[in-house]
This record gives sequence, C-alpha cells and structure tokens, in this order.
Amino acid sequence: MILGLSIVLMLLSVLLILLVLLHKGKGGGLSDLFGGGVTSSLGGSSVVERNLDRLTIITGLLWIVGVVGLGLLINRGA
Repeated sequence: MILGLSIVLMLLSVLLILLVLLHKGKGGGLSDLFGGGVTSSLGGSSVVERNLDRLTIITGLLWIVGVVGLGLLINRGA
C-alpha cells in the first residue's frame, strides 16, 4: 500500500510541476503557445487558462491528500 501511494505521489508531483510550468508568466504561457494571445478582453483569461487553473488546483489537492495519507500509513506502520 505504501509503495503504491508513493508511486502515485511521484506521478502527481511530476504532473504538478508540468502544470505549474504551463501557467502564464510575465510574458506568455499556455495561451501564447496555442494561438498567440487569443484571450477574452472581458474575462482577462482564456478558457484554456481557467481550465488549466482548475486542473492545477485539483492536482495540488490530490497531492496534499496523498502526502497526508502516506504520512499516516508510515506512522501507523512504525
């Protein structure tokens, strides 16, 4: 169980790093990568970036739950 959760945490960590790197920085981001600034002037961000934000938050929450779960499993086994 601990090994399986550790592998899932490693995969989530890599995914979280990639998702954070895709976010828009000072000059560019995912929206510039796919179409060069096709953003809504009213919303301030494109649909792609809002979905990227949601996916990043969900992945981060899953990572936190996994870390807490792994910590509880390790403490229980020790």
